[in-house]
Amino acid sequence: MAKFWKPGTEKPRLVEDEDGGVLFFYSTSSSSSSSFGYANNLQQQRQRLPVFKRRDAILFLVENHATTIVVGETGSGKTTQIPQYLNEGGWAESGHVIGCTQPRRLAVQSVASRVAEEMGVKLGEEVGYVIRFEDVTTPGVTRIKFLTDGVLLREMMDDPLLSKYSVIMIDEAHERSISTDIVLGLLKKIQRRRPELRLIISSATIEAKSIASFFRASKKHRGGATKELGPKTEPAIVSVEGRGFTVEINYIQEPVADYLRAAVSTVMLIHKQQTVGDILVFLTGQDDIDAGVQLLNEEAQSSGKSNGELLVLPLYSGLSRAEQDLVFSPTPRGKRKIIISTNIAETSLTLEGIVYVVDSGFSKQRFYDPLSDIENLVVAPISKASARQRAGRAGRVRPGKCFRLYTEEYYVNEMSAEGIPEMQRSNLVSCIIQLKALGIDNILGFGWPSSPSPEAMIRALEVLYSLGVLDDDAKLTSPTGFQVAEIPLDPMLSKALLASNELGCSEEMLTISAVLSVQSIWISVRGAQKQLDEAKLRFAAAEGDHVTFLNVYKGFLESGKSSKWCHKNFINYHAMKKVLETREQLKKTAQRLGIVLKSCDRDIQVIRKAITAGFFANACHLEPYSHEGKYKTVRTSQDVYIHPSSVLFRVNPKWVVYHSLVSTDRRYMRNVVTIDPTWLVEVAPHYYQYQGPGSIATLTR
Repeated sequence: MAKFWKPGTEKPRLVEDEDGGVLFFYSTSSSSSSSFGYANNLQQQRQRLPVFKRRDAILFLVENHATTIVVGETGSGKTTQIPQYLNEGGWAESGHVIGCTQPRRLAVQSVASRVAEEMGVKLGEEVGYVIRFEDVTTPGVTRIKFLTDGVLLREMMDDPLLSKYSVIMIDEAHERSISTDIVLGLLKKIQRRRPELRLIISSATIEAKSIASFFRASKKHRGGATKELGPKTEPAIVSVEGRGFTVEINYIQEPVADYLRAAVSTVMLIHKQQTVGDILVFLTGQDDIDAGVQLLNEEAQSSGKSNGELLVLPLYSGLSRAEQDLVFSPTPRGKRKIIISTNIAETSLTLEGIVYVVDSGFSKQRFYDPLSDIENLVVAPISKASARQRAGRAGRVRPGKCFRLYTEEYYVNEMSAEGIPEMQRSNLVSCIIQLKALGIDNILGFGWPSSPSPEAMIRALEVLYSLGVLDDDAKLTSPTGFQVAEIPLDPMLSKALLASNELGCSEEMLTISAVLSVQSIWISVRGAQKQLDEAKLRFAAAEGDHVTFLNVYKGFLESGKSSKWCHKNFINYHAMKKVLETREQLKKTAQRLGIVLKSCDRDIQVIRKAITAGFFANACHLEPYSHEGKYKTVRTSQDVYIHPSSVLFRVNPKWVVYHSLVSTDRRYMRNVVTIDPTWLVEVAPHYYQYQGPGSIATLTR
């Protein structure tokens, strides 16, 4: 933690950009410094990590306590080392597996790679990982398995007691993702049935006492036999120090109007005035990051002296493996690496060589309004906990500096201490169907670490009931409810995939589902919107975006899966490769559920009907005499508009269903397809009815 400048003491010196840009004042830090030298030998490096001093203590506590809470500072080595200690301690004997969850896919992949390297084994054998649509493990061989919280939830559907795991480590629990909270609640229940299962809850900023209180067994569950023969139910807490390098915190003197440009000018200022060392910049999302990369490359080219010295790299969850490897590889001699990242780099990922951190003070967070049914990714201020995590990335290898693009006054007086748990700001539809599939029927009585809002819960139950997933008693229907729960997609999309089986277009719906599972198949380049629009027109289908995706997929296959073809058509090659992988995984799931793989041979009507069967609640009709393309949602009578990225933008068909709503200056429908309104009554007679005799103009719920 930094010592802040106080009135009456010597004022810190000011540093100003020559161009009149960013203005900072410097403060010192109270962090203790310790020497951490690089060792050529991986084992020596492991022993130099702070967590190594606690190795025996951690193994002792895991042996004797059902739940161990590890409070480890950034850089302590807890993520990579504790699973190895458990393996060395014999917890993976007799065919058992040590599981370690991470909130993000990229962290799962990078940590698994690092641990495999340290153990000298091939990734996918003794050490492996599983993320959605990608399984890099070998049954019977894998001893340490890294996976996302969401994947662990899916595993519980096949094995409710997680019987193959001897220890499960929930890492980065402070991030409080929706999956983490559900997993914590379920693991608490599993421990009552499997007292021998050991849990390790690990985080950098977790409130250890509140988590310990959550896992403390209530008196009615403290059986005498468990107490005497099994591990102690009282959770143990162990603290692990970080590497302790000094991090000098620098605040901006006046608030900035544009954090993106402020971040770019700060990077150039650091490059001009500071000694060697890589720079990590925290921005909000892919669009910001791509813009930042472009601006920095332009700055580097125009500054002459800096040209060729800067290696600017993006870091976000949608990156290809090759692009990830560039980020994690050593910085070439004579270069300074600048990594522009989302909050994915706050935890778990080890970025060696980072000496300077530029913190914009913002991140993209998901906020859901159950009344309007709009879930948005909103650029929102971060918490103090996140700010400390970001600053900590600068002190991993030697003393570092953190440049915060907000004032010290704001940090001290206005910034919230902790973020809002995702559970309290998310759509709960997928969450509730997973709990139902696991036999948790009393959703309201479930032990949530943070209780979700009643409105969001009611809305989720209403959606699942309307889809025929839940019956009148709020139990999963058979077979539909159980099938929808097993498909790793949004329930509406899962229902559309099931409907495609009856309509004979399952091959097409598999493709559409796979495309909708990736972030975007289009490449957005600054200043090239016209070219992108022209590229989309080459594939555009009058029926809408879903059919357009089929045209893109067909073109990609016909090109021989060519990256050149993708580049020419403004299509993201890595996204299309991910579509292929995702489709293959969905195909296996579909076959397991008895879905017959059949193509409709371009009978577009049945494809649109299948989509309507899943998304009927998202039906809209064009307002009469609307010159600006205003639609009304049938269910809630909200004013909505087709998103400019849609191929139906400005076409304005009379009736459509949409995949999702986003709200900016207006409420926009994304991924839109045209429908015949009579299909609504056909696929959802329980949801829609004719308002007047013979009238299909106004359908109401």
